[in-house]
Amino acid sequence: MSRASRLLDLLQALRRRRYPVTAATLASELGVSARTIYRDVGTLIAQGAAIEGEAGVGYVLRRGYLLPPLRFTDDELDALILGLRLVRHRDDEDLERAAADALAKISAVLPDTHAHEVETSGMLAGPPGRNETPCLKVIRQAIRDEMKLSLCYTDKEGNATERTIWPVAIGFFETSEMLAAWCEKRADFRHFRLDRIESAVPGSERYPRRRRILLAEWRARKGISIPY
Repeated sequence: MSRASRLLDLLQALRRRRYPVTAATLASELGVSARTIYRDVGTLIAQGAAIEGEAGVGYVLRRGYLLPPLRFTDDELDALILGLRLVRHRDDEDLERAAADALAKISAVLPDTHAHEVETSGMLAGPPGRNETPCLKVIRQAIRDEMKLSLCYTDKEGNATERTIWPVAIGFFETSEMLAAWCEKRADFRHFRLDRIESAVPGSERYPRRRRILLAEWRARKGISIPY
């Protein structure tokens, strides 16, 4: 591996983490010595990388630092293309447009040897074969803005209820899409299938608590660990 490639891999390893990581851990991951990590970190800092920390404590890449364009392995490129093509089949025009734009950007920055990889990729995705979820865009916006939502929801027994919720996250599964939210009626976290939401009306009030805190509580309660 060239030194330039190793430096980019080190930046990527730091980018994946939210908390300081020791040189020993980075060395094991990249297959080099801890001394090499110390030297490479110093080089990156000298070149302007926003890395904080010190030997014996650990290093972290300051949030908001933009990495230079990274090379993609064949597997990484397949994963990106497949993921974005799956997104394009969701019932959300904004997400569909964003996925198409992202694919175009990826195609534009690929080296000449991979210039046509996106359009000729064998990673294909089709409609998931489920009911439409027209409320997806409204829910996404409420999550982003941390705003309450008023739902008209039909449960699996066919009973319609009115709920005021604090949307936390959307889970996309093979046969359904699930909304995790704090339900004021139940005073607890609840899960709602998007295809059973008859309507979702944005409220005028923000959550009384930050969504990142709610998300952490929901993960802890459900035993869900998400790397990033």
